Amino acid sequence: MAFKFTDENIEEIIASGKPVMVDCWATWCGPCVAMAPTIDKLAQDYEGRAVIGKYNVDEEGELSGKYRIMSLPTILFFKDGKKADIRLTGSQSYETLAAKIDELIG
Repeated sequence: MAFKFTDENIEEIIASGKPVMVDCWATWCGPCVAMAPTIDKLAQDYEGRAVIGKYNVDEEGELSGKYRIMSLPTILFFKDGKKADIRLTGSQSYETLAAKIDELIG
Protein backbone atom coordinates (compact mmCIF):
# COMPACT_ATOMS: atom_id res chain seq x y z
CA MET A 1 0.00 0.00 0.00
CA ALA A 2 1.29 3.44 -0.90
CA PHE A 3 2.27 5.77 1.91
CA LYS A 4 -0.13 8.65 2.59
CA PHE A 5 1.78 11.93 2.52
CA THR A 6 0.31 14.88 4.40
CA ASP A 7 1.47 18.45 5.01
CA GLU A 8 2.41 17.29 8.53
CA ASN A 9 4.69 14.41 7.51
CA ILE A 10 6.09 15.08 4.04
CA GLU A 11 8.95 17.44 4.90
CA GLU A 12 10.26 15.07 7.57
CA ILE A 13 10.16 12.12 5.17
CA ILE A 14 11.92 14.08 2.42
CA ALA A 15 14.54 15.27 4.94
CA SER A 16 15.28 11.65 5.92
CA GLY A 17 17.46 11.41 2.81
CA LYS A 18 15.77 8.30 1.48
CA PRO A 19 14.64 8.28 -2.15
CA VAL A 20 11.04 9.54 -2.21
CA MET A 21 8.40 9.44 -4.96
CA VAL A 22 5.30 11.57 -4.43
CA ASP A 23 2.21 11.01 -6.58
CA CYS A 24 0.17 14.24 -6.43
CA TRP A 25 -3.41 13.23 -7.12
CA ALA A 26 -7.12 13.90 -6.48
CA THR A 27 -10.16 11.63 -6.24
CA TRP A 28 -11.86 13.38 -9.20
CA CYS A 29 -8.87 12.79 -11.50
CA GLY A 30 -9.53 9.75 -13.70
CA PRO A 31 -5.89 9.07 -14.66
CA CYS A 32 -4.89 9.46 -10.98
CA VAL A 33 -7.41 6.86 -9.88
CA ALA A 34 -6.36 4.53 -12.71
CA MET A 35 -2.72 4.79 -11.58
CA ALA A 36 -3.47 3.92 -7.94
CA PRO A 37 -2.78 0.17 -8.32
CA THR A 38 0.55 0.95 -10.02
CA ILE A 39 1.58 3.27 -7.17
CA ASP A 40 0.59 0.63 -4.60
CA LYS A 41 2.63 -2.04 -6.43
CA LEU A 42 5.67 0.23 -6.61
CA ALA A 43 5.37 0.96 -2.88
CA GLN A 44 5.30 -2.77 -2.18
CA ASP A 45 8.16 -3.63 -4.57
CA TYR A 46 10.45 -0.85 -3.29
CA GLU A 47 9.61 -1.17 0.41
CA GLY A 48 12.70 -0.51 2.51
CA ARG A 49 14.58 1.08 -0.40
CA ALA A 50 12.36 4.10 -1.17
CA VAL A 51 9.29 5.85 0.21
CA ILE A 52 6.54 5.81 -2.39
CA GLY A 53 3.21 7.39 -1.73
CA LYS A 54 0.32 9.63 -2.61
CA TYR A 55 -0.40 13.26 -1.77
CA ASN A 56 -4.04 14.30 -2.14
CA VAL A 57 -3.99 17.88 -3.41
CA ASP A 58 -7.60 18.45 -2.31
CA GLU A 59 -6.89 17.49 1.31
CA GLU A 60 -3.40 19.02 1.53
CA GLY A 61 -2.00 22.18 0.00
CA GLU A 62 1.53 23.13 1.01
CA LEU A 63 3.39 20.85 -1.40
CA SER A 64 1.08 21.80 -4.26
CA GLY A 65 1.89 25.46 -3.81
CA LYS A 66 5.59 24.97 -3.18
CA TYR A 67 6.14 22.92 -6.34
CA ARG A 68 3.43 24.58 -8.45
CA ILE A 69 1.37 21.51 -9.15
CA MET A 70 -0.90 22.62 -12.01
CA SER A 71 -1.97 19.32 -13.58
CA LEU A 72 -2.71 15.87 -12.25
CA PRO A 73 -1.25 13.44 -11.82
CA THR A 74 2.14 15.04 -11.20
CA ILE A 75 4.88 12.85 -9.79
CA LEU A 76 7.78 14.40 -7.89
CA PHE A 77 11.02 12.71 -6.86
CA PHE A 78 13.37 13.54 -4.00
CA LYS A 79 16.82 12.27 -3.01
CA ASP A 80 19.14 13.20 -0.17
CA GLY A 81 16.53 15.60 1.18
CA LYS A 82 16.30 17.62 -2.04
CA LYS A 83 14.01 17.66 -5.05
CA ALA A 84 15.49 15.67 -7.91
CA ASP A 85 15.43 16.98 -11.48
CA ILE A 86 12.77 14.41 -12.34
CA ARG A 87 9.13 15.53 -12.65
CA LEU A 88 6.50 13.58 -14.56
CA THR A 89 2.96 14.63 -15.45
CA GLY A 90 0.13 12.53 -16.76
CA SER A 91 -0.44 8.81 -16.51
CA GLN A 92 2.77 6.77 -16.32
CA SER A 93 3.55 3.07 -16.65
CA TYR A 94 5.01 0.90 -13.91
CA GLU A 95 8.18 0.50 -15.99
CA THR A 96 8.67 4.25 -16.44
CA LEU A 97 8.23 4.97 -12.74
CA ALA A 98 10.40 2.03 -11.68
CA ALA A 99 13.21 3.28 -13.95
CA LYS A 100 13.04 6.73 -12.33
CA ILE A 101 13.08 5.23 -8.81
CA ASP A 102 16.06 3.07 -9.82
CA GLU A 103 17.87 6.25 -10.91
CA LEU A 104 17.32 7.71 -7.43
CA ILE A 105 18.50 4.58 -5.67
CA GLY A 106 21.55 4.47 -7.91
